[in-house]
Amino acid sequence: MTQRIPLQDLTTETAVEHYTPTSKLPSSKPPKLGHIYVREIKGFFQRIRRGSNWLLMGLYFGLPWLQWGHRPMVWFDLSAQEFHLFAATFYPQDFILLTWILMICAFGLFLITVVAGRVWCGYSCPQSVWTFLFIWFEHRLEGPRHRRIRRDTSPNTLDTLWRKGAKHTAWLLIALGTGITFVGYFTPVGGLVRELLSLDAHPWAVFWIGFFTLFTYLNAGWLRHQVCLHMCPYSRFQSAMFDSNTLIVSYDNDRGEPRRNHRKDVEEAPAGDCIDCELCVQVCPTGIDIRDGLQYECIGCAACIDACDSVMARIDKPLGLIRYTNERALEGKKTRFWRPQLLAYTAALLSMVVLMVGFLNARVPIDVEVARDRQTLFEETVEGRIINYYNVTLRNQDSQQHRYALSASGLPGLSLQGVDTLELAANETRSLRLALNAGEEALTQPSHAVELHIIALDDPSITYTNETRFLGPIR
Repeated sequence: MTQRIPLQDLTTETAVEHYTPTSKLPSSKPPKLGHIYVREIKGFFQRIRRGSNWLLMGLYFGLPWLQWGHRPMVWFDLSAQEFHLFAATFYPQDFILLTWILMICAFGLFLITVVAGRVWCGYSCPQSVWTFLFIWFEHRLEGPRHRRIRRDTSPNTLDTLWRKGAKHTAWLLIALGTGITFVGYFTPVGGLVRELLSLDAHPWAVFWIGFFTLFTYLNAGWLRHQVCLHMCPYSRFQSAMFDSNTLIVSYDNDRGEPRRNHRKDVEEAPAGDCIDCELCVQVCPTGIDIRDGLQYECIGCAACIDACDSVMARIDKPLGLIRYTNERALEGKKTRFWRPQLLAYTAALLSMVVLMVGFLNARVPIDVEVARDRQTLFEETVEGRIINYYNVTLRNQDSQQHRYALSASGLPGLSLQGVDTLELAANETRSLRLALNAGEEALTQPSHAVELHIIALDDPSITYTNETRFLGPIR
């Protein structure tokens, strides 16, 4: 059995997340107004959150440095209008793919919200990931929560100044790395770093690096929970997707109340399991008290669960006074996983995935643009043949070189003049002028539909047909 320890040892500071005039702290200056002093906590859910945070940051900072052949693995080349994603290269005409991806992400978020509330916010949202990283450095450089409160409410000392200076330096370095990495998705990051070190970087690159450095520093270092509370629309409309079966972080009121006074001995306290230590408040990154019920400020990070479980373990009480559960379970009712709202979001998400996969399968790795020559409608030869000229642009959207054959159909005796085979390297674009000619006797009207065919000789599955018009004299 776990040994009991004095409840007074569970906390070493006042259990108030915002400083108030009644706080028993030495002070010769007012504290930071509205600042939340987050207490560090360890536990099962925090290990999961930290693991996901480090993984996501590793992907963010690492992907621009990885190479795929002669280019970065992920590279949005705006100047060339090419978007490289692993082995695939996309172009502006593939914009519909971005639409599918955004819709899938949206319906995926809706589905996750119906099932498990705001776990996205607590475990994967960039705002939360960077905020928790900044808080981690704050804990290491300024000390635990009670020491940070004491430093902010006491006269500045050399120790306080150098710790705060080190903290803000670390924050700025992280923000700078974030800005350089973000710009590195649009220009090769290796060359960007070399240009920055040699003071030869493009002014626009410097501007965007500075912008995202400042943006990250303010958001994760100063604004923090205010972004989640006042700027993020998700916290406002999430309630429209919640129902009584949604898994949320909840306090078991029936089991916890009436609360014990944490200054009294456990045996003399009332029957409730909550000892009112307020650790759940101190570890909350948004400064709420989960015991007041579900609030839109809750980001579902489960810090309060780990904090409460650590206390329950110390006083030999069952874990789960605060836990992931739902409204029906708290009321002792049977819960349902599959319900109409969840089925609707699942169907919509699967439909979007199927449509995107169909689009990718139907996508031919070659793009062709055919435009009639505007200088001349048509030409007539002495042999009685009609010639039409076209400006053709071919783009090899594959990751390997191909040799293409060109042909035309649609009129009896229609033939192609000029280049009939063309070799393009991977991601190469070539423009050329083609001429189609047909006998005048084959033209029964001023305009005929004809087709230009392109096929890869080394891969017959790559084929493209473009319809255009062939003009002739009016009879």
